[in-house]
Amino acid sequence: MMKKISNLEKQFIEAQQIADEADKRYDESARRFAIMEVDLERTEDRADAAETKLAELEEELKVVGNNMKMLEISEQEALSREESYDEQIREMSTRLKEAEERADLGDRTMTKLQKEVDRLSEECNDQKEKYKNISEELEQTLNDLQGYE
Repeated sequence: MMKKISNLEKQFIEAQQIADEADKRYDESARRFAIMEVDLERTEDRADAAETKLAELEEELKVVGNNMKMLEISEQEALSREESYDEQIREMSTRLKEAEERADLGDRTMTKLQKEVDRLSEECNDQKEKYKNISEELEQTLNDLQGYE
């Protein structure tokens, strides 16, 4: 029976050692579990903050998308206006060339007409001079005729 008690005591000591080790492992597991719970709370808080930030970024992305659409529309309008202005510039350039050609033609015509006016003016002066000379001669002749009477 002593042997049995001795065996039981050994078994009891071994059971106590196993229980102590189990308690230590439990305490370690409980400590790790507590740390994990704290980490979980922090992670959940970070996840909530990330979701909030994600919602803000999604809203900002919508605003940026709308702005991009508006910019694309503005760009199309600007391109359309640019094409219209280019067409107006081409038309005005054509009209300018035509006006310059008409101005050159007008200048040439005016020069010809001025020469003609100068020629006619000179001819008129010559005719006036001839008329004056004829008038003087006629007056002289009349005076001579009156002197013979």
